[in-house]
Amino acid sequence: MRASFFFLFILSLVMMVLAWDKEDYEIFDLVSAIETSEGKGTTFYSWLDVPSTATTSEIAKAYRKLSMQLHPDKNPGNKKIAERFARLGVVSAILRNAASRTRYDFFYKNGVPKWRGTGYYYSRFRPGLTFVLVFLIILSSSVQYFIQRFNYQRDLKRIEEVIREARSAAWGPKMIPVEGQRKVKVNLGGRQRYDEDGYPIGSKSIEMVVSGDAVYILEADGNMHPVDSSTVVSPRIGRTWFIALVLSMYHSALNKYGKADAQPVEESMDDGYDTSTTSSEHTGSGTATPQEGVIANKRKPTTKAGGQRRKAVRKR
Repeated sequence: MRASFFFLFILSLVMMVLAWDKEDYEIFDLVSAIETSEGKGTTFYSWLDVPSTATTSEIAKAYRKLSMQLHPDKNPGNKKIAERFARLGVVSAILRNAASRTRYDFFYKNGVPKWRGTGYYYSRFRPGLTFVLVFLIILSSSVQYFIQRFNYQRDLKRIEEVIREARSAAWGPKMIPVEGQRKVKVNLGGRQRYDEDGYPIGSKSIEMVVSGDAVYILEADGNMHPVDSSTVVSPRIGRTWFIALVLSMYHSALNKYGKADAQPVEESMDDGYDTSTTSSEHTGSGTATPQEGVIANKRKPTTKAGGQRRKAVRKR
């Protein structure tokens, strides 16, 4: 019911768009331009200061009067006056033509539609590169997510069919549960006929084990893997390509700079402690001298004086 209503709604919108021709769009443009320049709610008639029932001669007279006021020669330095003067000429031409005036009167009485098709809005808003990229990212990610949902529902249904086929092969047509484990073969191509031993006839099949309500896939090495809804990959926004790409870049940067920051810490820890060790810290007999500890770490010997650490000076 909802789908039918939505279809009829879209169809009515399409019919409305198809009913508007080029002249209608010109009237829409003119109405919007006049309201912008002359004030909200200004109509063709109110701009000319004539009633909607005015005759053609009355409209022509009102046009001549207003055109003298808006003529560019009488308004030097006004950059917008030329546009208003040209717009006034178009309004006069529409109202003095019977067919175009009838068309305008329809929108004058019923109102100009707010939604006028993609072409009308595109002429006023040309999307930039950033807008297009964001739109494509959202669109492609949404399509990918709905494909995930479709695949999830399909795989879930297939798992349920396989489980039902395995139980049917193990328990029989009446689906009476049998205690213990029973190995069966399940057809991967769907329902079909079985032989006297319960094996599917003439199709590719897999070996499975039914143990109570649980169903397992039996591999050649004897391992069994459970078959249930948890094996189906559920749809997630994080698995769409853009989110996955951002997360991958974030973790890569985190690992890269995390290791770079950790290296100086290790070096400072080496510099902050004496390299001498005791006999309990090295294997072998006796105690290790500071020089021996330094040689083992491939570092120059150091001495302490005055509470400060400094490098030893080699005697000449």
